Amino acid sequence: MAVALTAFADESFQEDPVRGFYVLAAAVFPPAIHEEVRELMLDLRGSRRVHKLHWNEMDPRQQEDSAKRLASVEGFHMVTVGTPVPQRRQERARAACLTRMVVELHGLGVGRLLMEARERELNRRDVRTVAGARYALPASADFRIEHEFAVKEPLLWAADLVAGAVRSHRLGVRAPRALLEDCLCEIAIDTGCGHA
Repeated sequence: MAVALTAFADESFQEDPVRGFYVLAAAVFPPAIHEEVRELMLDLRGSRRVHKLHWNEMDPRQQEDSAKRLASVEGFHMVTVGTPVPQRRQERARAACLTRMVVELHGLGVGRLLMEARERELNRRDVRTVAGARYALPASADFRIEHEFAVKEPLLWAADLVAGAVRSHRLGVRAPRALLEDCLCEIAIDTGCGHA
């Protein structure tokens, strides 16, 4: 019996009454190379005095280099992109993206989703969303969600890179996402948020 995989997830979003979107990205790697990917993430952060590697703190050249190096690593990235995302509706959009993400990841052999920790109540919302999404899985499915601060788990940085590349692509910067094309599956969903 195959060992269930772990997905490492992070998000990016753009609030706008018409063009808003929410990106939820999950990076999945074979367990045997988790340490190798952690080392890659630390190397990409370099000597910068930041707690974690973050897409928005890199210049375009660094973003493209990071996407290229991440694309060279064995693994795959599942991304759900929800629209629309009017102002103050990002949590509803997140729930819609996360619900679909759970179903997709389970179908790919993932049994554990580790998301970047936020405030305690927001983490609880994620747990409730996953509990609801499990109704779409087989009754015997074993799928759980946990949260961790990104400073403690560099594998979460990989998901930040993927989310950032997809967000940048939607905002007109295509190169980083194009580099990830062969290891990325992007699914567009309707958040149900309307334009209110």
